[in-house]
Amino acid sequence: MSSQSSRSAGQNKAAHRQVRRRKVFYIPGYDPIHPRRYRELYRKEGAAQAGISGYGLTLSPKTGGGPYGWHVSGAIDGATVETDVEVLVWSDIVRGSMATSIPATYLQLVRTAWTYIGSGALRRLMRLRKGPVIAALYPVGMLILQAFLALLLVWGIARGFAQLTGYALPGWALGLAAGAALMRWFKKIDNRLFAYYLMHDYAYSAASNGANSADLDARISEFTGLIRTAVEDSRIDEVLVVGHSSGAHMGVSVLARLLRGGLPEPRPALGFLSLGQVVPMVSFLPEAQELRADLRFLCDRGEIAWVDVTAPGDGCAFALCDPVAVSGVAPEGKRWPLVISAAFTQTLSPERWGELRWRFFRLHFQYLCAFDRPRDYDYFRITAGPLTLAERYDGRAPSKSRIEASVSKYTSVTAG
Repeated sequence: MSSQSSRSAGQNKAAHRQVRRRKVFYIPGYDPIHPRRYRELYRKEGAAQAGISGYGLTLSPKTGGGPYGWHVSGAIDGATVETDVEVLVWSDIVRGSMATSIPATYLQLVRTAWTYIGSGALRRLMRLRKGPVIAALYPVGMLILQAFLALLLVWGIARGFAQLTGYALPGWALGLAAGAALMRWFKKIDNRLFAYYLMHDYAYSAASNGANSADLDARISEFTGLIRTAVEDSRIDEVLVVGHSSGAHMGVSVLARLLRGGLPEPRPALGFLSLGQVVPMVSFLPEAQELRADLRFLCDRGEIAWVDVTAPGDGCAFALCDPVAVSGVAPEGKRWPLVISAAFTQTLSPERWGELRWRFFRLHFQYLCAFDRPRDYDYFRITAGPLTLAERYDGRAPSKSRIEASVSKYTSVTAG
């Protein structure tokens, strides 16, 4: 049986009901910022997409407890849909992992480089897409450049002072103080350079060779419990989990735990939308057995619809790389994910593409934004429209340019 027919055969009846009430759980990537930024992004970009596509989208405050979120009323395709969006926050863990000194960051640089180079993961990642690998090498190069400039400043001041006064030691003291000040200034303006931010991002996964930290493992279990509560709510027609960037591989683990625990009958349709995923950055590491086991488990389940959306124009994502297949854990005839392209060069006008094409970090968030030439990917129709994820993409062929070769050196998985 082909992957496409397997997908159709595995969809449960709940996947084909008209959605009137939906619960969306959004899992951000490695982001230390308060989740209100995602509400503002949804409000601004949703209004823009509604204007372009001719539908209605109204945001209002969330009612009730639980994670930070908001309510969306959608008037789309002749139907009214009420959606509650909740952000599954792990920004506190991110901030904790970023709370390091400048010397500690440079130690992270050495350890992270050794992890990826020594394990052979870096070489294999480059066989997939060079863009995200270059993005991973950028903070290494930028931090080395910053250190070089600081050392050059130290040497220049020390030498100049010695030539002027004949004394070397005071010059070295002044130079070291100036070099340290320059390094602190570089860190201060990292909101423009992103060197420290990206270094902490890659170091976080590399620190345990791909295994989950204790804090992250506990948070994944917490997220699983929140989603289970929604799946058990008979008033909801669809539960949709959206994982962006690093949040995509977290979503894989969350949903694998959810499904291993069993689902109620009847239940809402269950969908997983992975956006701009960087799964291979973790799954290619030696100790990522649990993630690889979750990928292998989730890809063959009929209780869920999993659509993976990337775009070659996003240099920070492993565009059109099937995260299960490239990790070397795809079973014969697997169902998921359906790998499709957001095709930025076609779904954005030439003018808009020209504005964004060199704004790499902004493009990494384009999946959550408006397209002025939308095709079959529209984030706001998916999250606030009347079709389940399964029905919206039922019969949709995967991208012909997808990469399905098994590339990872490490393919071992945990038992169970």
